[in-house]
Amino acid sequence: MQTYTYVSEGQFELVEKPRPTLLHARDAIVKVTLASICSSDLHIKHGSVPRAVPGITVGHEIVGVVEEVGSGVTHVQPGDRVTVNVETFCGECFFCKKGFVNNCTDDNGGWALGCRIDGGQAEYVRVPFADQGLNKIPDGVSDRQALLVGDVLATGYWAARISEITEDDTVLIIGAGPTGICTLLSVMLKHPKRIIACEKDAARVAFVRAHYPEVLTVAPEDCVDFVQAHSDHGGADVVLEVAGAASTFRLAWECARPNAVVTVVALYDEAQTLPLPEMYGKNLTFKTGGVDGCDCEETLALIAQGKLDTEPLLTHTYPLAQIAEAYDLFENKRDGVIKVAIEC
Repeated sequence: MQTYTYVSEGQFELVEKPRPTLLHARDAIVKVTLASICSSDLHIKHGSVPRAVPGITVGHEIVGVVEEVGSGVTHVQPGDRVTVNVETFCGECFFCKKGFVNNCTDDNGGWALGCRIDGGQAEYVRVPFADQGLNKIPDGVSDRQALLVGDVLATGYWAARISEITEDDTVLIIGAGPTGICTLLSVMLKHPKRIIACEKDAARVAFVRAHYPEVLTVAPEDCVDFVQAHSDHGGADVVLEVAGAASTFRLAWECARPNAVVTVVALYDEAQTLPLPEMYGKNLTFKTGGVDGCDCEETLALIAQGKLDTEPLLTHTYPLAQIAEAYDLFENKRDGVIKVAIEC
């Protein structure tokens, strides 16, 4: 079968591999119908994910049809349409029982698919802990509607959930890329008083204005003054940093009012620092960490109810045979791309 594979730093290639087989009783084999490209895949390509294993098939944003299940799988069966969670987790360790599935202590726990084991930019994928890692797609929800559930939507939904947002709040979201927009959609479910999206890319600003006209937009260079002018207490009550640059990390705490919550959603290529003398007296609460993707069933239900819609983010579609072209488009942010769907 065709797979898009991490060959070496800076190099992905289409490689022929055998169809995966069940290795454990809790595994499932999924026939991939759609996959997507994530910025995390680009981090692997450029060597920013040290735990990524050369030779693995990349891709962790996947939907498909269950082809085969191990003897220990009870939640799904062959023929089920499913989303695949970016996190693989045992469901039994201390962290899983607390809902912190990103920190699962099993060898296959956390971000394994498309990083440490073969992922889903391929025709088939083996999913460990299938009862935890697969969610049935409700009738009436298309594969395209469900494609982003397992990663970027899970990330945005998790970020909104931990940020303690109330209906009186001004919420600032820094970054309106795919994860930023999924964070925006999740924040909108909380009905805060106002939402401000900070983004430098003109095409992404236009996308937000076209699809979510109630959201205020601002460029990074104007953000501090704009937030102060459009908030009730001298800054945002909640800031979600989704852009992942040194300048946006600083912007996040600069735009927050005293005693605000700052949730760091982004991945960074380099270490960031907090200038504590400058921040003295702001008494900020920082929340950080990887996505705990344990709300996928809930987000699928919201999609089925028409309360969440990520399909507009799928601006481009390519077949697996042309995935290198899709990566080039996505990485270089051409033609107004937000997300790319890959037909496998």
